[in-house]
Amino acid sequence: MSDAPRERVVLAIDLGTTALKIALATTRGRLIDTETEPQRVTLLPGGGAEQDPEDWWASIVRVSRRLLGRNGEIAGGIAAVNASVHWSGTVAVGEDGRSVRPALIWMDSRGADEARRITGGFPRIQGYGVGRIVRWIRLTGGAPTHSGKDPIAHILWLRRAEPETYARTAVFLEPKDWVNLRLTGRAVSSFDAITLHWVTDNRRLDDVRYDKRLRRMAGIDRAKLPELLPPATVVGALTGAAARELGIHSTAQVVTGMGDVLAAAIGSGAVLDLEPHLCVGTSSWLTCHVPLKKTDLQHNMASLPAAVPGRYLVANEQESAGLCLTRLKDLLLAESYGELDRLAETALAGSGGLIFTPWLNGERTPVDDSLVRGGFFNQSLQTTRVDVVRVVLEGVAYNSRWLLTHVERFVKHRFEALRMIGGGATSDVWCQILADVLGRPILRVEHPVFAGARGAALQAGLALGDVEVEEIGALVPVAGTFEPRDGIRAVYDRLYPEFVNLYRRTKPIYARLNRGRGR
Repeated sequence: MSDAPRERVVLAIDLGTTALKIALATTRGRLIDTETEPQRVTLLPGGGAEQDPEDWWASIVRVSRRLLGRNGEIAGGIAAVNASVHWSGTVAVGEDGRSVRPALIWMDSRGADEARRITGGFPRIQGYGVGRIVRWIRLTGGAPTHSGKDPIAHILWLRRAEPETYARTAVFLEPKDWVNLRLTGRAVSSFDAITLHWVTDNRRLDDVRYDKRLRRMAGIDRAKLPELLPPATVVGALTGAAARELGIHSTAQVVTGMGDVLAAAIGSGAVLDLEPHLCVGTSSWLTCHVPLKKTDLQHNMASLPAAVPGRYLVANEQESAGLCLTRLKDLLLAESYGELDRLAETALAGSGGLIFTPWLNGERTPVDDSLVRGGFFNQSLQTTRVDVVRVVLEGVAYNSRWLLTHVERFVKHRFEALRMIGGGATSDVWCQILADVLGRPILRVEHPVFAGARGAALQAGLALGDVEVEEIGALVPVAGTFEPRDGIRAVYDRLYPEFVNLYRRTKPIYARLNRGRGR
C-alpha cells in the first residue's frame, strides 16, 4: 500500500478586481492548468466602484469551460470547488437569490459619511468616539474605516441612498459568499470573511458570532446578514444547475473560500506565525499570521480572523500598486508591461531624484486617508521617460517600506526575508527594486500570479483533510531570490524619508482640493 499523501483535484477560482484566474490544482497546491479573463470595473461619481455579479458568474462559467475543455479527463474527478474573491465588497441579494443591483466593491467609498456617523462621539480618538471604539476593538479587533469602503458602510449607504434597493434585499453578501450562493444555493459567510462588517465578536476563533450591541451601534438588521460557518469547512455540494453550467459532477464539494488577502497568505506558503508575504497586484499588502488579536488604530491595522482555522492575520492593504503601472501603461500608450520593464531597467536607481507617490485612490494603511492623491515630485528638464517609468515602481516600493515599518512594529519582530506574490512579482526589475528599497531578500514564489488560486486549492485540501497547515510552506516552492544591493540601497535610504515627508506636507493640500468632490 502506498504511503503517499492523498491528492485530489480542485477547481480553484480566483476572482480579482481586474482579472479572473481559474486553476485546476490539487488539494496539495500543485497547479495542473490555468486560464484567465479580464474583468471590468465601473467607476461612478462620488467614489462609486461597481461590478455586476452576473458578469462574474458568466465569466466563471466561460473560463471553467475553456479550462475543462483542455482537460476533459479531469472534469469527472473534481473533488472540490473553492473561491478566492476580492474582499470588502457588498452584493445585495433578493429573495430569488439574484443580485438586486451591481455589487459595490472594495474601492467604493460612497459610504464614508455613514462610517463617520456611526463611529463618532465625544470625546474622540483618531476621529472615533471613545466609548464606541473601545467596544469595537475589544470585540472585533478593529473598527469601520472612515474611508467608507467596508461592507458596513456600503450597506448603510444603500439604506440611505437607495431605500428601495435596501427593502428588496433579503441578504447582503461578500462577493465570495455570492459566488458560493451560485454554487450551492446557500447564503452563508465564514468567520474570516464577515469580519469587515464589524458586527461580530472575534475573541473566540472557534465561535465567532454576531454581537447585538455592535449591530445596534452600527444600525445593521440581523435578518439581512448571512449564517456563519468556520473557515476551511464544506458549505455543501454543487447544485445540479451549477454543475451543468460549469461542466463538472455535482458531487464536488464547495468549500467556504476566502477574501483575496487571506487566500494569498495561504498561497504564498507563508502560513506559520510571523512568516510574512508581500503581494503586489492591483493593490498591495504586507502581512503575516499571528496568534493574538491586536489593534493599531492609528495606522489602520489589526489582526483579524484568518482563513486558516484558529489563526489571526495582520490585516492591511494599500490601495494602488499594480494599478499605478496600469495607468502609466495606458497614458504612455505602451504595448506591454514587458516594454515598461525594459525601460525601467535602463534608468538609474533613484530616477534622478524624482519621487512618485502611488495614492491614486487614496490610502488605507499605514494612513486611512481617502483624500490624498498620487503624483510625481521633483521633476526637472532632465527627467526622462525611463525615469518616469522606473519611479512608479520605486514609489510602490517606498509605500511598501512605509507599511513594513509599521507591520514589524505591530508584531514586534523583524522579517528576515519576504515571500512575494502577485503580478508585480513577475517583474525581475520590480522584485530587485523592492529588495533594494526594503533592504530584505525578496523570495519570489513559483507561479506568483496564481497564488490566490493555489491558496483556494490548499484551503480545500485543509477542509477535505488532504493537507496539514504545517506542510504548506514546503508545498509552495520559491522560484527566485533577489538580494538587496548595498550601493543601491543607499540611494533609496536617502530618498525614502522624503517620500514619507511628502505625505505629511501635502496631506492638508489634498484635503482642501478634494473634500466634497467625492472620489
